[in-house]
Amino acid sequence: MEHSSLGEDIRALRTARKMTLEDLANRLGRSVGWLSQVERDISTPRMSDLREIADAFGVQVSLFFGSTDGPENESGKVVRAKARRVIGERDAGLLETLISPDLTDNFEMIHSTFQPGSSRDKPIQRPTQEVAYLISGKLDIWLDDEPFTVAAGDSFRIRNAAYRWSNPYSEPAIAIWVISPPVY
Repeated sequence: MEHSSLGEDIRALRTARKMTLEDLANRLGRSVGWLSQVERDISTPRMSDLREIADAFGVQVSLFFGSTDGPENESGKVVRAKARRVIGERDAGLLETLISPDLTDNFEMIHSTFQPGSSRDKPIQRPTQEVAYLISGKLDIWLDDEPFTVAAGDSFRIRNAAYRWSNPYSEPAIAIWVISPPVY
């Protein structure tokens, strides 16, 4: 499978959020025809368009710029650690990168680093199923307001539940997530 295109990434984000072409076009103040051409890679959006699209999806604009480092035969198959795309909720103290080669699968894999002293105080709820595995550190999480502390080697699942997190510890907490359907 080849690396996904910009248009395929935009379509994948739109469909994961259950938005129609018309929904997104209206939010961007653009025509459905223009957006359809962008998604089919017939038209190339300007940088200002990409910023607006990223804002509409709540992602960083850098998500649309996959790294071209590495041999052509790795494209869409292998993701090198230094070539991962930054994504995520933009919470202070949280860095999320896409481990999946692109956004076209029925799931996505995310690498998250929760810095010491960082937290998300406002619960978030997504229509997803998620499993996270803590590689290192410790993390406090609340699943529907029930508190848990997880440490390296522990995992947890979120099924359409509200959650929040905090890392009051002195070391970063690093987790790998599998999320279905993709949300970034």
